[in-house]
Amino acid sequence: MSPDLSARLEDCAGHCDWALVPAEGRRKTLLICDMDSTVIGQECLDELADFAGLKSEVAAITERAMRGELDFEGALTTRVAMLKGLGLDALQRCFDARITLNPGARTLVRTMQANGAHTVLVSGGFTFFTSRVARAAGNLESHRGNTLLDDGHALTGQVGQPILGREAKLAALEDESTARGGPGNAIAIGDGANDLAMIKAAGLGLAYDAKPVVAAQADAAISATDLRTALFFQGYAADTFVEAG
Repeated sequence: MSPDLSARLEDCAGHCDWALVPAEGRRKTLLICDMDSTVIGQECLDELADFAGLKSEVAAITERAMRGELDFEGALTTRVAMLKGLGLDALQRCFDARITLNPGARTLVRTMQANGAHTVLVSGGFTFFTSRVARAAGNLESHRGNTLLDDGHALTGQVGQPILGREAKLAALEDESTARGGPGNAIAIGDGANDLAMIKAAGLGLAYDAKPVVAAQADAAISATDLRTALFFQGYAADTFVEAG
C-alpha cells in the first residue's frame, strides 16, 4: 500500500468504511448473514426478555457472550431458562413492536439475488424470528436458527437440541457453499464471537458494527455506513443496486 493511500485511509477512519479486495472473484455467489444486530438492529432474546421484565439481566449475558467472554451454548440455555412460563403471544408481539431491519439490509439481499447469488440467514437466535426476518429482508432462500420449546401455551425454558452456535454457523457456510464453488465464493457478515468461524472461512468475511474481537479478525468491517457497503466491497456500483420497494 502506498504511503499516500495509507494516509488517505487513516484520515477516513471513523467516517467511512473501506476494504482492499482483489478484483478477481470479488462478486460472491453466496450471502450468509447473522440475524441479531446484523440484519436486524436488535437482539431478539433481549427484546423478548423485556416482556418478562428481565431485559437488563438477559442483555448483560448476551453482551458477554457476543464478546466471547462466555460459552455461547451455556449462555443461551441460561437466558432461555429465565423465560420459562412466558406466554407464546409475547413472541409475535415482540416481533411486531421491537424488530426492525438494519439500513441497507433489503438492498443488499435483493441486489445479490438479482445477480444470481443465494442468500441465507443463519442465527444463534430462534426460528420464530429467522423465518419472519428472512421474509421481511427480501425473501432469503434459506434460514437457520435455534428452536424455543413450548407446551402449547408458554415457553418451557428449554432450547431444542442440538444448539446452533459457532461451529454450526461454520457448517452452514460449508454446506450452503458446496454447490457454489466452496466457502471462497461466499460473503459472510456478523457481529458476535459466534460468527467468527464463518467470517474467517468465507471468501469475504465482514464484521458489521461488531464486537472488537470480531472486527479485529474479519477481512473488513462496516462501522460507519450501512449494509449496502457490502455491495461496494464486491464491486457493485450504486446505480446497479436493487433498492427496497
